[in-house]
Amino acid sequence: MGAEFKGFGKDAIPFLKALGFHQSREWFQENRELFERALREPFGDLVETLTERFGALGLGLRGDRKKSMFRITRDVRFAKDKRPYNQHLSAILSPDGSKSSEGVLFVYVGVDRCFAGVAWWQPRPELLQAMRSAIVARPDEFRAMSDALRSNGLVLDDDERLKWLPRGFEQVAEADLGEAVRNRHFVTRHDIDPAGIHGPDFVEELVDFTLRAKPLLDWGRAIEKHPPR
Repeated sequence: MGAEFKGFGKDAIPFLKALGFHQSREWFQENRELFERALREPFGDLVETLTERFGALGLGLRGDRKKSMFRITRDVRFAKDKRPYNQHLSAILSPDGSKSSEGVLFVYVGVDRCFAGVAWWQPRPELLQAMRSAIVARPDEFRAMSDALRSNGLVLDDDERLKWLPRGFEQVAEADLGEAVRNRHFVTRHDIDPAGIHGPDFVEELVDFTLRAKPLLDWGRAIEKHPPR
């Protein structure tokens, strides 16, 4: 386990703002030490501190500083926007510690916003089909999960929701189930005050959010184990 998370450096967000004006490898290399000290190293500490906490709580989410964080460099090969650097840094904690696993905690620290999400994001086609089928076949379980999220101050996002019911689900008549079946992802988010990322209490904020979002994790995991027939 790495160092315990003590907070992002006070220069974390100012560095990301400055990066927007200095989109060059030369500037980044000149300021790499600041990036490492204020952002990358604390983010690694955060991932590994959360891994330890989640392990103790049995949440089934883990990561490490090498595999869990996304690069700050952008893949510009097929992008119209050729700026080489993101103005954010992010990481995923997942059941197996990889970025490709499903049912994850995503943490994003950026100039535009800071947030965390518990997500079944772009689930593989067979899992998405199973989730949609479970909503229809076992509606009480879906509604119980949604109610539990609401009781915990959370809601499911409607991000990128389909306009129409997908093929095979055209007969779903109940409004709440129809909305759910049209989801392409199953996500709940927590907005983070950037002022709160600079101390160890940020760990407690993320642990609290993940516990409140656990009904969504549990719902998806149950479907993985026992998909509708």
